[in-house]
Amino acid sequence: MHDYAFRVNRIPVGVLGASGYAGRELCALIHRHPALQLSFATANEQRGQTVRVQGQDVTFIATEDAPLGDAELVFSSLPHGASREWVEASQAAGARVVDLSADLRPGNGCEGVPYGMTELTRDQVRGKPLVANPGCYPTSILLALAPVIERKLAVEGSAMVANSASGVTGAGNSAKRELLFGEVADDYRAYGVGNTHRHLNEMRAMLTRMESGTDLVFTPHLLPVARGILSSITVELKASLANPFEPWEQRYAGEPFIELVNAPPRLHDVVGRNAVQIFVQPLAGTRRPMLLVLSAIDNLVKGAAGQAIQNANLMLDLDETAGLLS
Repeated sequence: MHDYAFRVNRIPVGVLGASGYAGRELCALIHRHPALQLSFATANEQRGQTVRVQGQDVTFIATEDAPLGDAELVFSSLPHGASREWVEASQAAGARVVDLSADLRPGNGCEGVPYGMTELTRDQVRGKPLVANPGCYPTSILLALAPVIERKLAVEGSAMVANSASGVTGAGNSAKRELLFGEVADDYRAYGVGNTHRHLNEMRAMLTRMESGTDLVFTPHLLPVARGILSSITVELKASLANPFEPWEQRYAGEPFIELVNAPPRLHDVVGRNAVQIFVQPLAGTRRPMLLVLSAIDNLVKGAAGQAIQNANLMLDLDETAGLLS
């Protein structure tokens, strides 16, 4: 009887844009969440189709047919530029919203919305009706750099250089020639070159909020794998650190989803998990003290759906770790 009551009293949530990689990952995470129940899942191009997600059948409906008022919280995984109007409609229907698009993130022309990089902004997220979920690259880079920035350890006016390699799911599942198997397999290439990638707006806005005093040079690369992001970041320091890990150990003590590792992380260690693995090492042979920071995440979990669940848990006053694998 207790188990039955627990299941029927789960919190109803909906997913807009559920046919994409992040949307399907959300459906899977909701299915295994102890306190959430999927109320609806939308996908305009696949409306009426039923797919198997995490052992459950999910039938997609059109976005305009979504019973927004039936959900206590809505995850919007709609494309950038299309999400904001449905965020507003969901709120008007009385639902809380986690927006996974870039529409409401810092640096994208919409300030004042809580930014859900949970380990850095937890108090701003807790109990709020609307949260902007961070992008995957910013999650990988900003969580890795926060201890340096907050302690003002980097040389003022220097450039932090971040090279990040991502699996192809980071580009979505729309049909694109450059993402065909024959184009991606056995290859490795940079894109968004010249410090022009769209996630830079978000990262620069957050660096400004954190008063970093440094520039960010970011170059993304496409890996011939399905999922995961590995970021390699170099930072010029004001002075050498006696214990390079100490800023991270202090900043992230007790954080359930951040793991400091003693060897360079691999994608295999984080795929399928809501975890960030961080490795730090001083660089040899440089005129000034420099630090190498490596971080690895699953772009679909900690970089998207898992972080959205983490934020939703805080918004709904649930255990932050509920339904998530660390």
